[in-house]
Amino acid sequence: MDRPSREPTEVADARQMDLAPGRAIRCRTAGIFLFLPLLARLGFDRLVDGAGYPGSAMVPAPRALLSLLTLKLLDKERRSHIDDFDCDPALGLFAGLNVLPKKSFATDYSYRAGRDQQLALLQGWVKALAPAMFPAAEGFSLDFHPIPYRGDPAGLDRHFLPRRGAAGPSVLTFFALEQAGRCLCYANANLTRADRAGEAMRFVEFWNAVTGSDPRWLYFDSKVLDYPELSRVNLRGIHFVTIRRRGVAILRRLADRPASAWKPAVIDIPKRRHVRIRYIEEPVRLCGYEGPIRQIAVTGLGRDRPTLFLSNHFEETPRELIIRYAGRNRIEDGLGIGVNFFHLDCLASEVRLNVDLDATLTVIANGCYRWLASRLKGFERAAPKQLYRRFVETAGTVTIADDRVTVLLDRRCHNPVLREAALDRESTAIPWIGRRRLEFAYR
Repeated sequence: MDRPSREPTEVADARQMDLAPGRAIRCRTAGIFLFLPLLARLGFDRLVDGAGYPGSAMVPAPRALLSLLTLKLLDKERRSHIDDFDCDPALGLFAGLNVLPKKSFATDYSYRAGRDQQLALLQGWVKALAPAMFPAAEGFSLDFHPIPYRGDPAGLDRHFLPRRGAAGPSVLTFFALEQAGRCLCYANANLTRADRAGEAMRFVEFWNAVTGSDPRWLYFDSKVLDYPELSRVNLRGIHFVTIRRRGVAILRRLADRPASAWKPAVIDIPKRRHVRIRYIEEPVRLCGYEGPIRQIAVTGLGRDRPTLFLSNHFEETPRELIIRYAGRNRIEDGLGIGVNFFHLDCLASEVRLNVDLDATLTVIANGCYRWLASRLKGFERAAPKQLYRRFVETAGTVTIADDRVTVLLDRRCHNPVLREAALDRESTAIPWIGRRRLEFAYR
């Protein structure tokens, strides 16, 4: 028996967007319009145009990127799932189109973008977002994340995959997270094993290009930098805290130290209050590292063997350095969110540049959700999934007028929080919807 064919849908075309006054559109995820004030204020369309992304008269570059960003903001695993939304004219309006593009366009577009364009977009995005989210940024957590390739054996490097407990073909990505604002601010997936050692310095150059100065503090684990690269960071005057791999000789020497050599301290770290530790501090020398470096061996952090901290900052107390490094857990949380909510691992491409665009959009989507959380009283530390379930996944009606677009959200118990935030006060004229302003209303 023949299967019923799917009804033909409209083709995405910015020229066919219907902005007739009085038009009302029902949308089951009308809360996505909560992000438009930020995107309009930061000039997302100008950032995309300035980065040189490809586009056409039907789907200009800013609207192509907005359609891909929509999937990130709506908790969709793969670009193929855009079929769930490509008949929704309200989501098309969000992206400046009549409807969202089909999955073939969403998949193919990634192959048309290059690393230079991703880097230019990230520089523009971070520079625009910084005054609102991290105006006095000084500390950054750095980490690698391998994205497994699930297809046939490919010409990708093999990296250790924690979830599998073994090495496998994967695309290695690198992320940097600003500590205070908890925002991802850099990503790179166009990496090979040979490039890995120098990626932290590439982030330093990126941040210098954005702000005119180097980061003040960097936090990372032992696999991010080797000792020669660690020396380069030190020579630039950047403070760092990292951990050292536990060698047998080091552990034996520490075990031979008398109990009186271990000094007590009490530290506060996230979710574990007043942890009692003991530590030994000493200067050491490392092969490939120029000059002395500070080593702090610590027990009481939940490990059977001492944890070895390394830092080039000799003025702060060991307790302060340990607390600083404890904040690095935020990038692990951020990468966990990237995997579980922004579906960073749900990729099937063996082309790194294809993955690179997705990693860049993950940074932008993360910034959108961090901004939304910062505007909602009581939800400043809420995870994206919580914000999505309570605010973004809210049905409503979008009504178009001559000078504005009004989003009438259905009644939900958290609407008073949105009303108090008054996000539409920050709204500016949105170029991709006919320079109309945005306002919110509640049933």
